[in-house]
Amino acid sequence: MDSKIVELKTPASAEFARSVRMLAANLAVVCGLSIDDVEDVRMAAEEGFVYACATEQDFCDILFAIDEAQIRMSFSLGPCRDVEDAYEEGSFDYAQLILGSVTDEYSIDDGHTRLTVLKKMGGAE
Repeated sequence: MDSKIVELKTPASAEFARSVRMLAANLAVVCGLSIDDVEDVRMAAEEGFVYACATEQDFCDILFAIDEAQIRMSFSLGPCRDVEDAYEEGSFDYAQLILGSVTDEYSIDDGHTRLTVLKKMGGAE
């Protein structure tokens, strides 16, 4: 499969988390990822989206880049850089723990405008 880009723009609201994770899971299946990897992608998509919502933006732009071996998800971030305060006590550390355990890479760019997570076929095990 050639590389494909899928874009999604959704209100930055928790009620849309299911839509984001379902699309991410479907795209992971298209990439040929294993059932375990698809589940990891679902979890990473939800945690990434919740993080993006905590940055005080009205809409979240999500870019999915897929090919036969991986899926990369890039979430737009709003102006709030201190998102830890938006989480319930202890849950911010939990979100980072989840992203670190179910993805091969995750990072926030230097300008704090995008959160990017990467899941490779058979990775993060």
